[in-house]
Amino acid sequence: MHAVTSFAHCHFIVFMTAVPDPPPDVQDQSETGFFGQVNQMFDRAAAETDHARGVLAQIRACDNIIRFEFPIKRDDGTIEVIRGYRGEHSHHMQPTKGGIRYAPSVNVDEVMALSALMSYKCAIVDVPFGGAKGGVCIDAREYSAAELERITRRYAFELARKDFIGPGTDVPAPDYGTGEREMAWIMDTYTQVGDEELNALACVTGKPVGQGGVRGRTEATGRGVYYGIRESCQYDADMRRFGMEPGLAGKSIVVQGLGNVGYHAAKILDEEGEADIVGIAEIEGAIYDPEGLAVDDVVEHREDTGSILDFPGATNVDTSAQALELPCDILIPAALEGVITADNAPDIQANIVAEAANGPVTSAADDILRERGVMVIPDVYLNAGGVIVSYFEWLRNLSHMRHGRMSRRFEERNAERILRAVDQLTSEEFDDGLMGTLVERVSFGAGERDLVNSGLEDTMAYAYGEVREIREEKELDMRTAAFVSAIDKIANSYEQMGIFP
Repeated sequence: MHAVTSFAHCHFIVFMTAVPDPPPDVQDQSETGFFGQVNQMFDRAAAETDHARGVLAQIRACDNIIRFEFPIKRDDGTIEVIRGYRGEHSHHMQPTKGGIRYAPSVNVDEVMALSALMSYKCAIVDVPFGGAKGGVCIDAREYSAAELERITRRYAFELARKDFIGPGTDVPAPDYGTGEREMAWIMDTYTQVGDEELNALACVTGKPVGQGGVRGRTEATGRGVYYGIRESCQYDADMRRFGMEPGLAGKSIVVQGLGNVGYHAAKILDEEGEADIVGIAEIEGAIYDPEGLAVDDVVEHREDTGSILDFPGATNVDTSAQALELPCDILIPAALEGVITADNAPDIQANIVAEAANGPVTSAADDILRERGVMVIPDVYLNAGGVIVSYFEWLRNLSHMRHGRMSRRFEERNAERILRAVDQLTSEEFDDGLMGTLVERVSFGAGERDLVNSGLEDTMAYAYGEVREIREEKELDMRTAAFVSAIDKIANSYEQMGIFP
């Protein structure tokens, strides 16, 4: 663990111009705000376990949190002071893992809450990381690419200087407002200032493929949302409770948020799950068509007009918030936290709320939905696809080998040999043309994207089964069952480490 366990002001500069008001003290945030809501969910689940209070207190606590300021020069020559954060919630597994977001609202409470959710998320899906989260208090849209590069590199330098980044220490990833470009800048900065020569690529995930990234990472969270929803819809008993048939085909879905997660989740649900995307909401408003919306056509319309509104054949909905109350089988909030509250929870018409975003349902709203019999597929499980595939990328960087490189051609040849053997056994039934077509269609080896998606699918399916089993055994809701799963696994890790004899 690091020596830094509290706030670390690194710079007090006389020309400070753009630093937001200081956040409340950590202790004041422990039971209120976003982190407090996460802890309320934790406490509800902890009451369903038999772990000692001291063990639960350690799991619940946020181990490390730093806040720091640094100056950057804007393109016009002025100096602005930027505030950054990084929190490491749990070191029951190392390294810690979590995204970096660029948003004006980033504060200590949010960083602690999101890092806690990452700890629980990793535990639920059996990814051997502790939870972390970071952020920079900026609106990325207000900065040029050159300014964003200076901010990102300086932020990475500060993390490296404080030992809050490294392949075996703390591994960031993209989040709201960041992507492959920012991760490449962080990786490049770390390789220049760090002392990890061999495994430096593994200091961050979500990188471009050409710089150590893994194929399938961009759409991983959205694809994980698809796999999680698909699993939830396969159980006959659960679907009959809502008067629905098992399976995804024909289910009506409303998606709030058409960013990376929302877009890929909606697209895959439509194309592979054969569900009907009937509503899409964005910051400018929402559109609704009970006959279904083609996701790529909506995206193209928005690129052409600057808005999803007035999409041909669809009805405009005034606000994104109103879209949450549209009639549908499955509602997917895929934007920011706290969009479903005690005020609008009674008006949610969906049978299933699938939390693709982090913390989209407040604690009070969660109580209301549970009382109304709405199934909530919790974020702490459902949006784990990103960290699962980040784990695959991290392993690839440490092994210095692309997934599938050693086995793909062997698999192709082996499948071809089997088909040739079948051809010989049934030679009168096959002609050469048909055999060639079959070989081409069937005898292929799994590439990296195939292996990544297969691993993601298996992980999401297995974790859902574990959580559902706890739900049935203890007669809980899915969120509480997911937290029970996380608590049990983290407590077991501490026990194996000998920390709590």
